[in-house]
Amino acid sequence: MSDERPEHSTGGVYSVPGQEYTRDDRYLATRITADGRDGFPVEPGRYRLIAARACPWASRVIIVRRLLGLESALSMGLAGPTHDARSWTFDLDPGGRDPVLGIERLQEAFFARDPHYSRGITVPAIVDVRSGAVVTNDFAQMTLDLELEWTAHHRPGAPDLYPERLRDEIDQVNRRVYAKVNNGVYRCGFAGSQDAYDAAYRSLFDGLDWLEERLTGQRYLVGDTITEADVRLFTTLVRFDAVYHGHFKCNRTKLTEMPALWAYARDLFQTPGFGDTVDFAQIKEHYYVVHTDINPTGIVPAGPDLSGWLHPHGREQLGGRPFGDGTPPGPVPDGERVAAAGTPLG
Repeated sequence: MSDERPEHSTGGVYSVPGQEYTRDDRYLATRITADGRDGFPVEPGRYRLIAARACPWASRVIIVRRLLGLESALSMGLAGPTHDARSWTFDLDPGGRDPVLGIERLQEAFFARDPHYSRGITVPAIVDVRSGAVVTNDFAQMTLDLELEWTAHHRPGAPDLYPERLRDEIDQVNRRVYAKVNNGVYRCGFAGSQDAYDAAYRSLFDGLDWLEERLTGQRYLVGDTITEADVRLFTTLVRFDAVYHGHFKCNRTKLTEMPALWAYARDLFQTPGFGDTVDFAQIKEHYYVVHTDINPTGIVPAGPDLSGWLHPHGREQLGGRPFGDGTPPGPVPDGERVAAAGTPLG
C-alpha cells in the first residue's frame, strides 16, 4: 500500500468495486517487553503512545492504559479526528506539533523507522521518544503487552484484564467478535458490491445476535469481571448508533433496540475508564468527514441524542465485580479529559 493512498483509522484499504472489503493487517510487530527481547525493554518515560479518540482500535489502548494506571509510565499524544491522504496530524496541539515528539504528522515517526515505509500510517502507534521512530502499530498485541509486560508499572488495584485461567475463552470470543463485529462493520461500510455488502450485513447481525443472547444472562463477556474482551467489543458498540448504523449501512437494528447489548454498553460506559475516554464529537467528525467516498458532502449529522448513555442499566442484578479484586481508576489526569461537548459525561 502506498503511503499516498487515502488511509483511515483502521489500517485497512478502501472498498474495491466488485469486491469485499479486506483489511491490510501488515503491522509493525516489534514488541515492547519486560525482558526487551525485541530490543525495546519496558522503561517508564521512554515511549509515547500516539492515539486518536476517533479510532476504535486506538480507543482500546486508551482505555487499557487508563484502567491499568499507566499514564505516568507511558505518555500519550492525541492526533486530531481528521487527516489527509498522507497521515494523521497533531492539529489539536499548539502549533500543530506533538509537544513531546515535535512532529506535525505521525508519518514522520513511521519514516524515522523506515524511510521507505509504504504501509498504512495508523493509530495506535507507540513511538520510541529517543529515536522518534515508531516501535509498533500492532494494536491487537499492544493491549496484551500493556497487560502482561508492563505489570511493574501498573497502579495499585489495577484489574487483571487477561487472567490466565480465562485466556483461551477470551481469545475465542475475541476472534469471533473481531471477524463478525469489530471488522464486520467495516466490511459493510466499505463493501464493493451488493453481494459483498449483503454477506457482511448477515455476518454482522449474526454476531450481534449471538452477543445479545450471551449477554442476556451474564454481565460481562468472559467470567464475572471486565476483561480484554469487553474492551474490544465496547469500542465498536459505542460507535454503533453514532456512525455505523447510518454511515456504514449497518441498519437492521440500532444498538438502543438490542436490550442486553444496550444495557451492557451503558454499564461499561458508566464504568470509570470507559465513557470518560469517549469523544462522540471527534468520532462523528472522523467518519463523516474523512470517508468522502461514502459521504461526499462531508456533512456531520447532528444526532443521535447521547443522553441515553447515562440512563440506569440495571446490569448489577446479574452480579459480577467490574474490577475483580482491584479498584476503579482514579480521576482522569489533567490534560486528558474529554471536552464537555464530546461526551454526555462532560
